[in-house]
Amino acid sequence: MSFPALTPPLARALAERNYDSPTPVQLAVLDEKAVDRDLLVSAQTGSGKTVAYGLAMAKDLLDGAERFAQAGAPLALIVAPTRELALQVQRELTWLYEHAAARVVSCVGGMDPRREQRELAAGAHIVVGTPGRLCDHLRRGRLDISELKVVVLDEADEMLNLGFREDMEFILETTPETRRTLLFSATFPRGIVALAKQYQQDAFRIEVAGDEGGHADIEYRAIRVAPGDVEHAAVNVLRFYEAPSALVFCNTRDAVRHLQAALLERGFSVVALSGELTQNERTLALQSLRDGRARVCVATDVAARGIDLPSLDLVIHADLPNDPEVMQHRSGRTGRAGRKGTSVLLVPPARRRRAELLLNLSGTDAVWGTAPQADEIRKLDHERMKDVLFTEETTADDLELAKALLAERPAEDIAAALARLYRARLPSPEDIIDPGERSSRPRDDRKPRGDDRSERPRVKSGKKHVMAEPTVWFRAAIGRRKNAEARWLLPMICRRGGIDKRDIGAIKISDTTTEFEISERVADSFAAKVKRPDKEDSIRIEPMTGAPQAQAPAEKRSRAPQREEADDDHVVRRSDDPWNANEPKQHDRPRGKPEARHQGKPHAKTYAKPDAKAHDGGKFGKPAFGKKNKKFGSKSGDAKFAPSVTEWPGAQGKKGKKKRRG
Repeated sequence: MSFPALTPPLARALAERNYDSPTPVQLAVLDEKAVDRDLLVSAQTGSGKTVAYGLAMAKDLLDGAERFAQAGAPLALIVAPTRELALQVQRELTWLYEHAAARVVSCVGGMDPRREQRELAAGAHIVVGTPGRLCDHLRRGRLDISELKVVVLDEADEMLNLGFREDMEFILETTPETRRTLLFSATFPRGIVALAKQYQQDAFRIEVAGDEGGHADIEYRAIRVAPGDVEHAAVNVLRFYEAPSALVFCNTRDAVRHLQAALLERGFSVVALSGELTQNERTLALQSLRDGRARVCVATDVAARGIDLPSLDLVIHADLPNDPEVMQHRSGRTGRAGRKGTSVLLVPPARRRRAELLLNLSGTDAVWGTAPQADEIRKLDHERMKDVLFTEETTADDLELAKALLAERPAEDIAAALARLYRARLPSPEDIIDPGERSSRPRDDRKPRGDDRSERPRVKSGKKHVMAEPTVWFRAAIGRRKNAEARWLLPMICRRGGIDKRDIGAIKISDTTTEFEISERVADSFAAKVKRPDKEDSIRIEPMTGAPQAQAPAEKRSRAPQREEADDDHVVRRSDDPWNANEPKQHDRPRGKPEARHQGKPHAKTYAKPDAKAHDGGKFGKPAFGKKNKKFGSKSGDAKFAPSVTEWPGAQGKKGKKKRRG
């Protein structure tokens, strides 16, 4: 099916872009029933709606002419929810109206408003902008809307979700009543329907089914990954598909920064896109994707709308989206204009039910599987290398160089060097752990402790725990100076190494490092796992060549040693284990003089010096902890020792008593 009769400059522009057949939404807005009427259109992202309303308003703007007159007050105003979408609409309308000599100006947040003011003063035929910036120009009198013929609200449902309802109403109330209003939305919630009833007249309603939209060419895949392998799975998915452009979505800015750094470290050409970047940085990042300088973009949901990359064939959800609509808008960045695309969801075991719910609510069927393994990727690299090396024709210079190389080296050495050069430019695939493998240990070693003491993997020897099997010592680059404590070191070691707390022996915390024992049975797998970068912390853990040397016993002193005089090593005992809440802690034991502990006297009991004199009440009466204290109004056994307002003796001087708040 071809386009209906169009204005010659627009038909020429479509032919140059190889727009041979229109999409369903483009056909619907050009139907005879839709001519000269307000439109209320529901169409999914990627369905070609920008070109659709560009064609729909051509008759109003050109009024039978083939070229625009000199630019003055704008004839059309397009409102978009995000900066990326507004700039994309500006690019689309620029090439669509190129042969009609249209001047298209953008007004978006994050850009220089004075430059936009100069461009508006120079004249424009079409103005594209975000709600906040357009309202600012309208209130300041910089945007002349006296000649306005068409107003387009693109993705109106998203503008409502972002809180732009008042701005949209201000724009619609300010613009001339004779305008034509085109409202485009992915869905028709009650807010959109109410907006249409209030500001549109006899609107023609168009609904394009989702099966006919841009998501028909997207293949969904759900990949089961272990919680610590999400980053490695993203690496292998990127290497497996080798898409010309790929988008990886994260939920937070910190996750974007972390994943971008990890991909850069592995050799990917990657850029980031998040709300913390300036508009200029975001524009440069998108431009590097368009011209091929970067192949991967790690982004938050700010990039889910408004990005149109012709070569984008892969979308990866490193973090699952919050709702089905966000998932569809993310995935809708690929599979556009008849191209095939792939959307991959990385699903840890704890998020499996949420992923299934998202897919069910969006009516999407996904193929479940595991992440590509390193061996699969290497086989694909072998096939791709042959395709890349032997696709181009061989020139005379190439043959001459090949003969010179063969005269000096065997053919096998030349081929090996060629393969080595090809692999050197590719990021190495990662070894992925099967999420079904919870532990490589036999089940007998993993059962909980029972009453039989012989089954416990630890036994007590004196005051510290000794492993009942051979151990290997490891060192972590953190100590007391950085507030290292066993209560969070032990869970961190278990998480990083994928082991159980019963596989850990003694932990020694010194000023700058922490040394700990690991069961020899799991030491190799533990050492391999802690080498990988960790998303939550960057503490370096490495094996030691031998057991740490024992420290010399400290000399006894008459007074308790200060912190800097304490022993270099602190051996964690059972009382420091955060999981063992039943045994008494060190700080719960009675302290004071040794004879006080032996006699069972409480810690609060103190011993007066031999030459100390009994307190006779002094100037201010009886002591605070006597039978009754008139000043404080409490007894020695009363828990309410310090009232909120206390008469503080001596604080007021001789003139009178003042009250001091405690």
